[in-house]
Amino acid sequence: MKVKTKFGIGVAIILVSLSTLAWMGAKESKTYYHTITELSTLNSSAARQRIRVGGDVAAGSIQHMAGRVDFVLTGEGKNLPVSYVGSDPLPDTFKDGAQCLIEGHAMPDGRFVAEQVQAKCASKYEAAPGQDSSGAPAPYSSDGHKS
Repeated sequence: MKVKTKFGIGVAIILVSLSTLAWMGAKESKTYYHTITELSTLNSSAARQRIRVGGDVAAGSIQHMAGRVDFVLTGEGKNLPVSYVGSDPLPDTFKDGAQCLIEGHAMPDGRFVAEQVQAKCASKYEAAPGQDSSGAPAPYSSDGHKS
């Protein structure tokens, strides 16, 4: 075989291998966002995929156990029992009533196993009515009313 032919075959094998790895990595990293209500309507293949769900942490539902943290996520009048089994510590803002975004897999028994938890900042950090986001009074418009 000629050297150019061997080189071409080697380059082709490398390109096919890299393309396959990139395709598999992109397929595995996809995460679909669903609401709590939509989880019950997913077919079995969609339910096995990595999913993100948002809601509020139900008051009094956080239970710390060995190797996991159980809590209930509420939204749209529905409840979703969640078990967080991730290795990262929970955020400081993860408390009763906090808005939360979880990522993981839905289980056939209706429980959600979360591998990542993100909690939004509590409402105590929001601007009071009549103030802008920096806490300063809202500016007045030319007609004398707050904008």
